Amino acid sequence: MDDPGDETYQDAAQVLESALAGDEDAVANTFDSVVDRRGMSAAYDVAWRLAGEMVGDNLVRGPWRLEFPDIDDANYDQRWVARFVSAYANEDEPSATALFTVALVDGKLEECLLTLAGSAVATLKRRGAA
Repeated sequence: MDDPGDETYQDAAQVLESALAGDEDAVANTFDSVVDRRGMSAAYDVAWRLAGEMVGDNLVRGPWRLEFPDIDDANYDQRWVARFVSAYANEDEPSATALFTVALVDGKLEECLLTLAGSAVATLKRRGAA
């Protein structure tokens, strides 16, 4: 059987490729496919990997306070992405899981995942990695 980590990596790569091409439908379809194949927890794993792409490999571990000026005035999806990435940077999986679950219950998860994918691509472009 394939390693789920490899499948998560491949799914995240597909999301990034679709987001890079500006194809929101393909991003959403990839997440839908992940859920169909492996469940909602697998979609969370892909989102966690996307947050990792944004943070990068050279993060020194420790408590981080990420500043997002005027975050309370931002749209739901933008606030969600900022908080999800912050949870990743702080290795705070309980908070990330709660954010993911609340967005699902609020009916905003797809919008949040699209914004996360777009933000990850924008971050990679700024670094020259995309």
